[in-house]
Amino acid sequence: MAVMNGMQRTSFIDYPDKIVSTVFFGRCNFRCPYCHNSDLVLGEELPQIEEKALLEHLENRRGKLDGICITGGEPTLHPDLPEFIRHVKERGFLVKLDSNGTNPGMLEELLDEGLVDYIAMDIKAPKDKYPEITGVKVNMESIQRSIDIIRRRAPDYEFRTTAVRELTDEGDLIAIGKWIKGSKRYVLQQFRPHKTLDPKCMECHGYTREEMERFARILAPYFDEVLVRAA
Repeated sequence: MAVMNGMQRTSFIDYPDKIVSTVFFGRCNFRCPYCHNSDLVLGEELPQIEEKALLEHLENRRGKLDGICITGGEPTLHPDLPEFIRHVKERGFLVKLDSNGTNPGMLEELLDEGLVDYIAMDIKAPKDKYPEITGVKVNMESIQRSIDIIRRRAPDYEFRTTAVRELTDEGDLIAIGKWIKGSKRYVLQQFRPHKTLDPKCMECHGYTREEMERFARILAPYFDEVLVRAA
C-alpha cells in the first residue's frame, strides 16, 4: 500500500472550485532552486502516513470533501500511485494530480483507467532554459509528450508557471505561451520566498500583482483562459 509523506486535511485552493485534502509524496527528480517544498524534494527524514489512514480520513469527511489533490515532490515517481488512486476513486472521490511532466507513461496509465479528473502540470521555463531552471538534465521529449497527452486526454487541466523575477522574465513567459499555445488554461503563480531549496532564492522576488495581471493580458491570446494565482 502507498505511503505518503504529508497531508493537509482541508484545502480550498489546491483544486479549483473544490474542497479537498491534499496529500504529499516525497522525492522529486528536479532541483528547482525556488521550490518551497525542499524537504519533500530531497526525501529526507519525512513523516509517513499510511494509505489506510488517508482512506479512513476520507470516509470520515464524506459529504464535506469533494476529493483529494496529490502533489509532491513528484508523485509519478511512485509506482504504487495508480493502486492508491484506485482505492480513492472506488470511494467516489475526485482526484487532482500535480506533476512536472517527466513521466508521461504514468500519466497515460492513469488516464487510461480514468483515475484522474484534473491534472496540473508545471511548465518550469521555455524549452531552452529547462536545465537552468530545474537544475538537472531534462528529457524534453518526455515533457512534450506529457503536454500532448494532457491536452488531448485529461478531463480537465491547467499548465502553470511560477514567475521568479530573477529567473523568469516577460520574454520567457511569451516563449512558453507560444510553445503551448491553444491549451485550455494557463496559470501564472506568484513566487513567495519561503524555505526555498536553494537558500539563495530566499533573496529572490516575485512580481507584483499588477505585473502579473499585465503578463496575463499579454498571454491571453495564446490560451482559452489565463489566471493569476498566489503560489
